[in-house]
Amino acid sequence: MFTGIVQAVGDIASVHREGGGLRIGVSSGVLDVSDIRVGDSIAVSGCCLTVVEIDGPVLSFDVSAETLRCTTGLDQPRQVNLEKAMRFGDRLGGHWLSGHVDGVGSVTRCEAVGTGGESCELEIEAPGELARFIATKGSIAVDGVSLTVNAVSGRSFSVNLIPHTLAVSTLGALSSGARVNLEVDIIARYLARLQETQEDSWT
Repeated sequence: MFTGIVQAVGDIASVHREGGGLRIGVSSGVLDVSDIRVGDSIAVSGCCLTVVEIDGPVLSFDVSAETLRCTTGLDQPRQVNLEKAMRFGDRLGGHWLSGHVDGVGSVTRCEAVGTGGESCELEIEAPGELARFIATKGSIAVDGVSLTVNAVSGRSFSVNLIPHTLAVSTLGALSSGARVNLEVDIIARYLARLQETQEDSWT
């Protein structure tokens, strides 16, 4: 489990084809890797991946064909948000995340807001099947960053990125047309499933 509080920005430094998937090497940036072991889980731009090799500051991960199919940005050199898995007793600063990407959204607007333009309002169009899980003032993860939904209109939703978020994550580099990994609130998913089950029992 993760919280959506980014701990470092890393770089995908190498990409090698392995069978139907990839092995990627991620330079961990300022992330403390002293307590990371092979087999540990790391969220890479919102996608939970298993460490398969450690070479100094470079962590290697195997990315399956299925993961590549339902995510974006893991198949080429680029900056990525990194977060180590939670430990029992850790503070929950964001919201509960599984690291299982639900779908890929598309940035439709990125606009500076505030008196000095120091913050940014980000508008994203989500896949149709995810729209019902996204609610105003609810939580959503965008490329692994825990955010609060400001507004919802059809399949689109907007979030506000404060200066701190822009500074410590990759979201500050987003522009219109960019694709992002989305994970909806896990509680919303369970509530929707519970409602479906109840409705089925009435018919």
